[in-house]
Amino acid sequence: MKGLLLSLVLLFTSTLFSMELSAPADSIKVQDSVKVHSRKKAVLFSAIVPGAGQIYNHIAMPKGKKKAFWKVPLIYAGLGTTGYFLIQNQKQTTDFKSDYTKRLNDPNYVSPYEGIYDNAGILTLYNQYLNWRDLSILAFGAIYLLQVVDAGVEAHFVSFDVSEDLSLNLDPVLMNFNNPGVRLTLNFW
Repeated sequence: MKGLLLSLVLLFTSTLFSMELSAPADSIKVQDSVKVHSRKKAVLFSAIVPGAGQIYNHIAMPKGKKKAFWKVPLIYAGLGTTGYFLIQNQKQTTDFKSDYTKRLNDPNYVSPYEGIYDNAGILTLYNQYLNWRDLSILAFGAIYLLQVVDAGVEAHFVSFDVSEDLSLNLDPVLMNFNNPGVRLTLNFW
């Protein structure tokens, strides 16, 4: 499982790196030698080191729009929390499994759960912690993928310019002079 995951990550990063190298030279530079912010680099950085894509986006943002740095502690808190629960659930799973096998194989074995849980109770706890361990793995993967996607989405907004002329208004209105309603107006100029 670890080898498969590692090979998928390496394949993903090598594909992104080869796409970056094969990009035409005119797509990297714009007129007046202004460098375009690379979305692929942000995703690649975030895939290799969690939070690095957010830092890359934060550095590239204009001075008034910098706001990506606060996500990095949240990313590491989420990964650390799910990693902690993953390790703890794995330890409990192996503990209950070894206790159950020792109960079956060694008649002189005195379980630390003797008098608290019988064999069926130990099996139930083993299955419960096994399910929690699997959920911890899914949560860890979801947080990891979410931060990679966040880096890619935020990279799109680094050079996104919202003009003062673009506005969305929500106003109360009376329809037919007696029915209250809401009017949504979108102005492009």
